[in-house]
Amino acid sequence: MSEKDPKSSQDLTVVVQALLQQMQDKFQTMSDQIIGRIDEMSTRIDDLEKNISDLMTQAGVDEIEEEIKVSETSGTA
Repeated sequence: MSEKDPKSSQDLTVVVQALLQQMQDKFQTMSDQIIGRIDEMSTRIDDLEKNISDLMTQAGVDEIEEEIKVSETSGTA
């Protein structure tokens, strides 16, 4: 039995190390996917903000907002 103990202990160590490596690999893959999705979402949000800004400019909302700010600072609103 004493001869089996070191071998079984080594086998267990190898199995645990392999499992930990698999978990590390899966975690890294998931982490990379999440970062990729966050980057994609950031790009979409930037595009959306630009489109909203363009629409507001086309609708003349920027001019109305400026008029409101001017009237608020002068105290007439």
